[in-house]
Formats: sequence, C-alpha cells, structure tokens
Amino acid sequence: MDMIVEPDGNVRLVYDEAIDLHLIGKVAIQRGSHVEPTSAGKWSVDLSPVGGPTLGPFDCRSQAIAVEVAWLREHWLSPQRG
Repeated sequence: MDMIVEPDGNVRLVYDEAIDLHLIGKVAIQRGSHVEPTSAGKWSVDLSPVGGPTLGPFDCRSQAIAVEVAWLREHWLSPQRG
C-alpha cells in the first residue's frame, strides 16, 4: 500500500484493508471518487471529489475500478501533487 505523509501529519492513500489504519492514528476516510452505473448499463468513474475528471464509460465495473485506482495513484497519490 502506498501512502503519502503530508507535512501536517495527514496521510493520503488509496484505501485497502491490507493495514488496520487505526494502528497509525485517528482515521477519517473520505471518498475520492464514485464508480456508478450509467443509464446505458455501462460504468463511469467520477473523480470530482479529488478535482479529477469523469472517465468512461466502461463495460465492466471491475474495469472502472481498475482505472479509478490507477488514476488516483498517478494523479492524486503523488508527492508532487498540489
């Protein structure tokens, strides 16, 4: 699991259950995106909660989630961000 520790002590990461986050301190989980079905039965990724674009449509939810995680890791979970 990749984590970015910011100068103020906050930690950014793409949530995963690999580590019990309560072991590192107070936890406040915020949504970074929304993977939702479209009216046409496809899937879209809305990354607006972290200032990103809407991606898709994708045929499968698993495709949308893979793209969501890849985008978050490349653009949001970056030491150069911001």
